[in-house]
Amino acid sequence: MRVKIPRREIILFCSALLFPVASLCAQEVGQEVKEVRQDVEQLQQDVRELREEVRRLQDELHGFRRNSFPQCGMDTVAPYVPHRFIHRLGIEARPQYVFPTNPFLQGENERWKPIQSSFAAHLKYSFKFRPNTCADRIYGGAYQGFGLAVTTFGDRKQLGDPVTFYVFQGARIARFNPHLSLNYEWNFGLSAGWKPYDNDYNSYNGAVGSRVNAYLNAGIYLNWSLSRYFDFIIGGDFTHFSNGNTKFPNAGVNTTGAKIGLVYNFNREESDLTKSLVKPYIPRFPRHISYDLVLFGSWRRKGVYVESGKQIASPGSYPVAGFNFAPMYNLNYKLRFGVSLDGVYDGSANVYTEDRIVEYDYDGGSGTSGRRFLVPGIQHQLALGLSGRAEYVMPFFTIGVGLGTNVLGRGDLRGLYQVFALKIDMTRSSFLHIGYNLQNFQTPNYLMLGLGFRFNNKYPKVRH
Repeated sequence: MRVKIPRREIILFCSALLFPVASLCAQEVGQEVKEVRQDVEQLQQDVRELREEVRRLQDELHGFRRNSFPQCGMDTVAPYVPHRFIHRLGIEARPQYVFPTNPFLQGENERWKPIQSSFAAHLKYSFKFRPNTCADRIYGGAYQGFGLAVTTFGDRKQLGDPVTFYVFQGARIARFNPHLSLNYEWNFGLSAGWKPYDNDYNSYNGAVGSRVNAYLNAGIYLNWSLSRYFDFIIGGDFTHFSNGNTKFPNAGVNTTGAKIGLVYNFNREESDLTKSLVKPYIPRFPRHISYDLVLFGSWRRKGVYVESGKQIASPGSYPVAGFNFAPMYNLNYKLRFGVSLDGVYDGSANVYTEDRIVEYDYDGGSGTSGRRFLVPGIQHQLALGLSGRAEYVMPFFTIGVGLGTNVLGRGDLRGLYQVFALKIDMTRSSFLHIGYNLQNFQTPNYLMLGLGFRFNNKYPKVRH
């Protein structure tokens, strides 16, 4: 006999049998879900901590980039280095050969011996940008300072032993390794203590006409860092002494030779002699056009040729005044170029002597001459020219050259002229201007001593 069980009871009975198994599976799944959630929460926490660490490292890196040289965006001193600059004291010996550029140096002097050599001893203080900084990368380890030198030509009676005070600046041309580099350096200053031409007591000296003369020097050398404190330098240079045509005679003295020296670095660190793995951040340079206005003045002596072919000096000095207005395109941190409108009043331009006077006494610089010098009208002493300009920009100093021609000018004021200038920063918008003007690459014209102003200057503040 077959017993019939209702379908509903069968379903209830099977459900009762499977419930413990389903409950157990549900508990296991819930535990796994809980563990996954905990893992996800822990992972999220780790991600947040990692983000904070990345943000902190980014802030530190950005701060290091800015603090590695405060000019790149901060006004506070960097905490990573104890000093912004390395201070240095150096001594140099410069044995030189004297170029025989005039009869006096060639041997037509009191001793009837050529003056062929000179020797100079230099004491120099400088400060330089610390290696592995923003300024070091931009300007190639630039350094600047002032020096004192004593020079002897072996003839104290006729030339003297001048003492020179000057400013100077130099930087790297190439770096071979952290201890050895090829550098350049220029010097500019005044030298005093010369024995100038004198009609009675020093009549042979046709090279030097004044007791105080300008001093210009440029050279290249190898710089070898011997230790944390000492650098050894050896190289060569060229030197020029003259009075800028402010007195006659003005043949000048030119020398070339070797330079050997030792430099003591007061606060250089061992890390400064190693190559850094981190390169400092350099702000992008904003290319722009700035405008330089220079007002200058000086004085000069004039030499005039007469019938015999000799040149005689004017009886006095003549005033010079002028201006330059130059729009300059600033290409990068170290180079700008442009054109300049140049105006000048030269009181010595086109002066002449009376032809009817034949006898004269040449005294060089005392101002007495048997000839009478005549000055033409002012229209013969004014000129307006255009010149192309290029400037090499460095901290505190800018060196500029120019080549131009006068579009308005008569007589002496015609032809090509060349300009060499040094600009010394005073403020962000003003500078001192020391320049010299040549004519046709050979004839000395006049000094250009003045003050300049720069407009629309967008140069990044990376120099002070």
